[in-house]
Amino acid sequence: MSNSENANEASPEMKVRIDTLMQGSIDLHVHSGPSVMARKLDHFEEVKEASAAGQRAILIKDHYYAGAPLVNLLKPLIKDYNVELLSGIPLNNTSGGLNPYVVDTYLKSGARLVWMPTSSAANHLRSTHRKTRLATAQPMKKAEGITVVDTKGNLVDEVKEILDLIAESDVVLSSGHLHISEIWPLFEEAKARGVNRRLVNHPTYVVGCSLADIKELTENGAIVEHSAAFYIDSKFYCYSREELRAHIDAGGVDGTVIGSDLGQAGNPSPVEGMRAMIELLLDLGYSEDDVRKMTTTNPASIIGLD
Repeated sequence: MSNSENANEASPEMKVRIDTLMQGSIDLHVHSGPSVMARKLDHFEEVKEASAAGQRAILIKDHYYAGAPLVNLLKPLIKDYNVELLSGIPLNNTSGGLNPYVVDTYLKSGARLVWMPTSSAANHLRSTHRKTRLATAQPMKKAEGITVVDTKGNLVDEVKEILDLIAESDVVLSSGHLHISEIWPLFEEAKARGVNRRLVNHPTYVVGCSLADIKELTENGAIVEHSAAFYIDSKFYCYSREELRAHIDAGGVDGTVIGSDLGQAGNPSPVEGMRAMIELLLDLGYSEDDVRKMTTTNPASIIGLD
């Protein structure tokens, strides 16, 4: 399904506005390769595209490995492109699950974000009974579902230790693909333990947030990230422009960041996705200052590039 309302060619004036807003923008949700999942482009190709578009930074995400070693390897090779390449660690089966030793290692290797379980989250596995958008190129060993709470709804001890490591390094805690019922105790404990950078990826997709949840999350200091992939002309399109407006307005421009969540084979590239999303936001009536907040200022603030 595609969003035909966004498929028209942008006017020359709109292209200039998009070009201007892409300058200095930051994408914290890039799915370039290598990966066991089919990708449109690799990390180096994505850096080149981001550089040509004038982006300041991109954060690479893979559901199966932590990107810090690759980023450290690539940094000397991309220094002329003037794009900061960032990484994180997903707490899935393949990267150690809820393992504080793994988190400690990758934070000290330069990871800037910790995703709670995504493709291995028990909530994710339950929500993709008939279809998943995380299909791998080859069949993989079936994931063992991970939750961050015990049978009484209390956070497990390993998560508390991980939260302390995140607070100590002052990096971003992402709720991953946990259900909102798990995110509430997670973020409450995180805030109490000094985790100041709390992010909810695609709150309405898989995670199960209502508009009231988004409002309360941002009022409590969290940032919500809406993925371009779900709103523009991509094979993941599932929300209308009116729903996008409602999702953003629930948390407010100051509590919102936009990420592409793109790089998959058969989809627009992350840069193409960000451009299409900027056009959609402008078309919805958001000011250039609002768009710049959501694509530049807010992501810079939460990831620590102020």
